[in-house]
Amino acid sequence: MGNSKSGSLSKDILEELQLNTKFTAEELRAWYQSFQKECPSGRITQQQFQSIYAKFFPDSDPKAYAEHVFRSFDANGDGTLDFKEYVIALHMTTAGKPSQKLEWAFSLYDVDGNGAISKNEVLDIVMAIFKMISPEDVKHLPDDENTPEKRAEKIWSFFGKKDDGECLPPHYRDPTRFILLSASAQAGWGHLSPPCTCAGLVEGSLWGWADQSASTVLGTVWS
Repeated sequence: MGNSKSGSLSKDILEELQLNTKFTAEELRAWYQSFQKECPSGRITQQQFQSIYAKFFPDSDPKAYAEHVFRSFDANGDGTLDFKEYVIALHMTTAGKPSQKLEWAFSLYDVDGNGAISKNEVLDIVMAIFKMISPEDVKHLPDDENTPEKRAEKIWSFFGKKDDGECLPPHYRDPTRFILLSASAQAGWGHLSPPCTCAGLVEGSLWGWADQSASTVLGTVWS
């Protein structure tokens, strides 16, 4: 954890984050100050996190999807994100190694946290994403993926699993299919990603990076 209410980032946390992410000391200190300004308690609650997505998707309902993303970021399961969890999540979704992004994508789909993904869990995530797509955009989707059920079926067929089957983490099986799904993220969901970058943090807005997870994870279900 660390520095939940301190006015400055501790040396230990700074060194740990520098060791485990690609962010510089300058970036981390600036983001910490912004984090403290936006969240004086030193933590982001699920409700605050959902409000992040609500700002970027004002004409849709991102609540369910934001809840899933928050769950995948909340490493210790305490219902909040501290600065360390926040930065590690940011790193994984923007600058992490492919293996890290795959593990994170897997954790997003593993809704019940049992270490495997079921068809119903894929449907849960796809349904949450569809709530973020405007009716007009849905009209332009191919006929075989213009409903959550059709899209989930297409994904599940791609994995070659029976309806009652399960997908194990990519490091247990050939990760090719997960890599393909993750790589497709960058193009498949461009219309959902707001024109913001994590630079917004440096400029004082904690929420500027929200689209980074949207562009990375939303697209993992769109091949």
